[in-house]
Amino acid sequence: MTRQAHTFHMVDPSPWPLTGAIAALLMTSGLAMWFHFTSMTLLSMGLMLMLLTMVQWWRDITREGTFQGHHTPNVQKGLRYGMILFIVSEVFFFIGFFWAFYHSSLAPTPELGGCWPPGGVIPLDPFEVPLLNTAVLLASGVTVTWTHHAIMQGKRPETIQALTTTIMLGLYFTLLQAMEYYEAPFTIADSVYGATFFVATGFHGLHVIIGTTFLTIMLLRQMKYHFTTNHHFGFEAAAWYWHFVDVVWLFLYISIYWWGS
Repeated sequence: MTRQAHTFHMVDPSPWPLTGAIAALLMTSGLAMWFHFTSMTLLSMGLMLMLLTMVQWWRDITREGTFQGHHTPNVQKGLRYGMILFIVSEVFFFIGFFWAFYHSSLAPTPELGGCWPPGGVIPLDPFEVPLLNTAVLLASGVTVTWTHHAIMQGKRPETIQALTTTIMLGLYFTLLQAMEYYEAPFTIADSVYGATFFVATGFHGLHVIIGTTFLTIMLLRQMKYHFTTNHHFGFEAAAWYWHFVDVVWLFLYISIYWWGS
C-alpha cells in the first residue's frame, strides 16, 4: 500500500473469474445433460471446478484483507455497497416466489377447485415444526447479533461461543426442515400448492445452508485471529446475510405456512 498514492485496491491478475465462468458453463450444460440424458459427468465437473474456484478465490480475498492491508476504509465501503446490492437482488429473487404463491392463492382458478389449498392437498400444521423452526431462526438472529457486539468489544471467547451457537441453530433448522420434507403429506408435483411450497421453502433452506457455511468460515477466521474490533467486515457480511435469511423465513411462515394453510 505504501507504493501507491491512493487508498483503493488495484486487483492483481487472477485466474478465478475465468475458472468460475467455465464452471458456470459446465454446471448449466451439465444440468441440461442430466435432465435429458441422465448423465451427471458435466454437472460433477462443473461442481468440482466451482468449489475449487470458490475456495481459492476467497482464500486470496482473505489474504488481501487480513495480511496485505488492501481492505482500507474506502475499499470496505465498496464491499459494503456490493453486499447490500447482492442482498437486494436476493430479496427480488424471493419476491418472485411470493408473487407466484399469492397469484395462485388469492384467486384460485377452477382447475384448483376454486379453493386454497387445492382439493386433496393436506397442508402442514403451522403450529408444529414450522413454529419451532421460526423460534430457532429468531434465536439464531439474537446470537449472531450477540457475536457482533462481542467482536466490537474485543471479547474473543464470547465471540466464539456466540458464533458456535448460531451455527448449531442453523444446522438444527436444516435438520428440522429435512425431516419436515420427508414427512410432508404432499409433494412438489401436487398442483401449484406443492410447487410454490417446495420451491420457496427449498430455496430458503439452500440459503440457510449457504449462510451456515458462511458463518462457519467466519468462526474459523475468528479462531485464527483474523478479526479486530474495527476490521471485521467479513463477519458483518455474514451477519447481514443471516438476518436476511431470518426475515425471509418470517414472510414464508406467515404467508405459506400460516395464512396459506
